[in-house]
Amino acid sequence: MIEKKQFILSGSGDKTITGDLIYDESKTNIPSVIFVHGFKGFKDWGAHHLTAAYFAAHGYRYIKFNLSHSGVNANKPDDVTDMDAFAANTFSYELKDIDTVINYVAHTFPQDPIYMIGHSRGGGLAIIKAADDERIQKIVTWSSIADFSSLWKKEQEEQWLSEGQIFVENARTKEKMPLNSTLLSDFNAHKHEYNIINAASRISIPWLILHGDDDVNVNFSTAQHLAQAQPKAKLQKIAGANHVFGASHPYTSAEMPAQLQEVCEKTLDFLKS
Repeated sequence: MIEKKQFILSGSGDKTITGDLIYDESKTNIPSVIFVHGFKGFKDWGAHHLTAAYFAAHGYRYIKFNLSHSGVNANKPDDVTDMDAFAANTFSYELKDIDTVINYVAHTFPQDPIYMIGHSRGGGLAIIKAADDERIQKIVTWSSIADFSSLWKKEQEEQWLSEGQIFVENARTKEKMPLNSTLLSDFNAHKHEYNIINAASRISIPWLILHGDDDVNVNFSTAQHLAQAQPKAKLQKIAGANHVFGASHPYTSAEMPAQLQEVCEKTLDFLKS
C-alpha cells in the first residue's frame, strides 16, 4: 500500500518548506530519494505524483517538496501565486532549504541511504550539494542546467541591479513573474561556490545525467558539458524528449508520458546498480 505523508519544515527567510513522503508502508529500511524541482516548478507540478508513486512502488521512499520561495503556498498548492516570495528567492535560500530537507531525512531515517534527483535548475542545486555533502550517496540529474546565470540574459543585469527587479514570463500562463535583484547580488557574491561546472568536477559519488535531445529550454549540449566536467558520470540521451520529458501542467492522465517513463526506468536501474 503506497502511503503519502506530509511534512512542514522551517525554510529560508521565515517561509516554510512543505513536502511529501511517498513510500510503501509494507517496506522498511528503504533508500530515500530526495527530488529537487526546478525554476517555476513545484512538488505537485505535472506528473510528479506519478513519478513519486513509481519509485515508491519499486521500494524507495520518495521525498518531494516545495522550496520555501517557490511561490507556491498552502492555499493554492498547484500553481505559483505568491509573487512576493518568488521575487525574493536566492540560490542561497534554495541551498539552505535543501540542506534542511537532507537534515530532516537523515534524522528521521538515519540508517537508510540518501539519493538525490534534481530537475533543471534543481539539477544544478543538486550538483552543488552532492559535491560537498557526504550524506548523498548517488545523484541523478534530469535536464540539468550547468550555469545559474543561464536563466537570464547578461544584458539584463545592469538594468536589473539599477531598477531592483526584472520579469520572466511563465510560458504556460503568460504571466510576468518578478525577480528581485537580490537573486543576482546573491549569485555574484557566491560565484565561485555556485559554479556548477566546478562542483561537477568534484563529484565523487555515482552520477547519472539524463537529458532529452529535443530540449529547447536547456540544450542537450549542456548535459555533454556536465559530463565533460566529470568523466565518471554516466550520460544517457532521451531521444525526442523535451525539457519535461513529455509532461505538462496540469497532467490528468493516469499513465506517465513514454519519455518520462523511460527516464524513471533508467533512473531506477542506476539507483539499483
